[in-house]
Amino acid sequence: MAISIRDVASRAQVAVGTVSNFLNRPDRVAEATRKKIEAAIAELNFVPNASARHLRSGSSRTIGLLVPDITNPFFTEVARGAGDTASESDYTLILCNSDEDPKKEERHLKVLIEQRICGLLITPSFEGLAGVAELNRRNIPTTFIDRKAESLDQSSVSMDDFHGGKSAIEYLASLGHKSIAWVNGPLSVASCAHREDGVMDSAKGQNVKISKFQVGQMRSQNGYEITKDILENNEQISAIFCANDLVALGVLRTLLENGKTIPKDYALIGYDDIGFSASASIPLTSIAQPAYKLGALAAEMIINEVENGKNFKHEQIVFKPELVIRASTQALRK
Repeated sequence: MAISIRDVASRAQVAVGTVSNFLNRPDRVAEATRKKIEAAIAELNFVPNASARHLRSGSSRTIGLLVPDITNPFFTEVARGAGDTASESDYTLILCNSDEDPKKEERHLKVLIEQRICGLLITPSFEGLAGVAELNRRNIPTTFIDRKAESLDQSSVSMDDFHGGKSAIEYLASLGHKSIAWVNGPLSVASCAHREDGVMDSAKGQNVKISKFQVGQMRSQNGYEITKDILENNEQISAIFCANDLVALGVLRTLLENGKTIPKDYALIGYDDIGFSASASIPLTSIAQPAYKLGALAAEMIINEVENGKNFKHEQIVFKPELVIRASTQALRK
């Protein structure tokens, strides 16, 4: 049988309202009375019903985090950064995964609203912005991660993906590569769209031919499968740039299985610089993003907004990704 607040009050010989104040407004309870209630809670092993308190107050110390693909180590690191920062400030983090599915994303948002979260951290799809508008209507603070906020009254921590896409093509062009395969994810994902803009802009300036390939999901298996098309239909391609490292690692596996030598036959670049990239069979050149820092900073911003309300100043912080060169790229041999 569950121990109730009435049981605690009876054991401590105080009113139920006094125990309620102890749980919700401890500053209103005298020190001697607090000690009696603490002793009763310890003896009965009482666990406060947080959900009930949230229903009464209309809010909580719970933050929602909605990411598009938790199997991607980039978002795992984002979640670690956000979770660590939330915990340090005595907040709880609820993690939801949308699998890059706008409908699933919408369902998660409804559940988080029902849980009376005090704030939301989100990496939305383009279609998911309608659900975010509902949070705004309910005055639930929202901070975007890996997506730049479109409004000045919202905060975001994002990367300059245009710069990331552009810098990869510039680097490959400097190595002498003139025909490059660009393996992208869905353009409904903002980062993919912006990376492609950077790729195509750089290609024009570098006189580089870009052959576009697209995967439905940015996972290793998708990269593994799309590489067959690259090998069958494009004899001139000498370099491959992928929209994330998971796809690039799948590409690498197919190339090696088909007897290709990296980087002699194909130079290969990924994006995100996840931990697996440096330890791959051929260490992967990648465009690095500070995933843990993005999550930690976003959590810090949402907590500041929750605690400071109208006095909080929104920010849109943008980091530039950095090229990390490893063994999967080299100058093209003529």
